[in-house]
Amino acid sequence: MKKAVEYFMQGYSCSESMIKAATDKGLVHESVLPLATAFSGGIGSGCLCGAVAGMQLIIGAKYGRDDKERNGAKARELAKKSVEMFKERNKMTCCRALTAGLIMASPERKQHCCKMVSDCAEIVEQLLELSEEKTH
Repeated sequence: MKKAVEYFMQGYSCSESMIKAATDKGLVHESVLPLATAFSGGIGSGCLCGAVAGMQLIIGAKYGRDDKERNGAKARELAKKSVEMFKERNKMTCCRALTAGLIMASPERKQHCCKMVSDCAEIVEQLLELSEEKTH
């Protein structure tokens, strides 16, 4: 997931970069990438950080309800934990608040948001690894 920041710096949005890196690792299917676009820039309104939304998409793709074996309980558990971990590092998940005072397309904002992408990539990777260890 370390490539998430690279993808972000190459022009993918925060949410897209999370999915692109997860695709590389085989965590999600490439068809999820277009879904992540809608979560860019705080879902276009500045609300939820797109990197956090991307993290949730990865968790959902891995553990969400599939109407066969999974009921989604694991996804909800990891989603909650991932947000808690993100808030421990950044205090909030609101894109508008996280980027207050920074102009949307500015290099300063891009650099600032690299931390959010990096944090989310680390968090989701850690949670997925721990979850896999528990099942083996």
